[in-house]
Amino acid sequence: MMQFAKNGRTIFHPAGTGRKGDSPSAVVDHELRVNGIENLRVADCSVMPALVSGNTNSPTMMIAGRVADFVLGL
Repeated sequence: MMQFAKNGRTIFHPAGTGRKGDSPSAVVDHELRVNGIENLRVADCSVMPALVSGNTNSPTMMIAGRVADFVLGL
């Protein structure tokens, strides 16, 4: 077996995989609470509606900061 076939890797930044909103198909609500699971929030780039043109690190840190505000009730 060739070496690259043993390891699955990606260079892509998956974003937008967790739909946000009020619809029944949404994964999280507008305060990033996971629907159907109590006391769980999502703080990553899966809640971005589209992939940013640069690195996803800074936007993800902004999302995490906003989730912290929600948790603290700010």
